[in-house]
Amino acid sequence: MGAMTEIHTPRLLLRRWDDDDLIALSDITADPHVMRWIGDGSVLDGDGTAEAVERWEEEWDDEGFGVFAVELLGSGELAGAVGLSVPEYLPEVLPDVEITWRLGRPFWGQGYASEAAQATLEFALQDRGLDRVLGIVRPEDAASKNVLRKLGMEPERQTAHPAYGFPLDVHSIDLTEYQA
Repeated sequence: MGAMTEIHTPRLLLRRWDDDDLIALSDITADPHVMRWIGDGSVLDGDGTAEAVERWEEEWDDEGFGVFAVELLGSGELAGAVGLSVPEYLPEVLPDVEITWRLGRPFWGQGYASEAAQATLEFALQDRGLDRVLGIVRPEDAASKNVLRKLGMEPERQTAHPAYGFPLDVHSIDLTEYQA
């Protein structure tokens, strides 16, 4: 595994992935409600989940940023994944970086996504010197749009997913104007 990158928020630990996370993450990515707005909406099996983590870890090694494992400080439970990713699936926005998340259903509605995403934006600006981050969501994904609003992201344009054809709303934030 790569160098240790850890961020503490009041309730969460954002950290790199380890093998012990795979079972908990597989439970999350097997839930159709969690995966509904991610990719083509398909759930992942254990192998698919392991591949996702491998991709995230490679991105950490290649880019110096990536998707964090999000752990509850109180219980040590894995709540899900939040972090930065290069949106290869949407070439028109490259080389911009997007913020992305998926949390297990027991962890919805408690502000964890916003808390982890805020910390991720600070990391993007302060540690990685990124001056812009995108949020790319399906128009019907009200919960994610709500998180983007809380982060101070503004709608920038609508486009369509090149592979699946469904609409995507691209939001952005200029981190040079962002005050944590």
